[in-house]
Amino acid sequence: MRFRHSVSLTVGQFSSVFKLLLYRLITGAVFFSLSFVILRYGLVHIIESAELTALKTLAKDFMRALFSADSAVLSGMPEAFRTGLSDFIALLGANIGSIAGSVIGVAVMYILARFFNGLALYALGGTVNDRMSTFSRTSFADSYFRSLGKASLYQLVYVPIAFVYDVLSLALGVAVTFWLPTLMGVEWNFLSVLLALSIFLTLCICLQALKLAVISGWMPAMIAEKKSVRQAIRETGRYNKTFLRRFANFLVAAYVIVIVNVVCAFATLGSALFLTLPMSYLFL
Repeated sequence: MRFRHSVSLTVGQFSSVFKLLLYRLITGAVFFSLSFVILRYGLVHIIESAELTALKTLAKDFMRALFSADSAVLSGMPEAFRTGLSDFIALLGANIGSIAGSVIGVAVMYILARFFNGLALYALGGTVNDRMSTFSRTSFADSYFRSLGKASLYQLVYVPIAFVYDVLSLALGVAVTFWLPTLMGVEWNFLSVLLALSIFLTLCICLQALKLAVISGWMPAMIAEKKSVRQAIRETGRYNKTFLRRFANFLVAAYVIVIVNVVCAFATLGSALFLTLPMSYLFL
């Protein structure tokens, strides 16, 4: 029922997709440019190094062997990657100061980008709430500036938590995908690599669904029930009885979003992503 109503509301609010797209294009261009400048001038010695070029070549060879099912090449990849990573880590150790500054700078840009993008999502939540409660059509701009203060407080709490969670989830996924088969002594071939990538994608989607299931009540409590950030977080415990149902809903929604975006990306050479990505955020 909730899934069906979510689809209906998404279609009914489709005009908001273009506003969110424009907003994300502007903020994305600004923060990408700043991040590029930080990386370009902070990591110039690493970007142009032979060690990084060797890793890029290995990655290309890996993808080529994966798609051609060349088990002979895949079986030698773990040792090649270990050698390449060893050389690359030695290079990183020699440039640790510039790396630390660049990483901190890019991390700050990423967090700021998520903060400003979150303000837009909070505004979308306001327009959806107005549509559901009074059947009115609040403009994106009105909702954005009306909720700017409360949305900022929400993002100050949510963004750091989500950032740490996403980093740990990605690290766990990479460890399970690339290091666990090696530790278990499993030979790398086409089937084992394909299985590892499938496990990685499944784990990432499940962890994102888990996060969404936990925090799904925060924003609605603040928008619809006018609660503070602290009150909204405390309200999370009230929904323990419906947690498994929420998790299942978000798990299905995450898979639907992945499938729709991947299919549209291949069918339209990526052009449809300008619509399907912001529409995915609106749907969630």
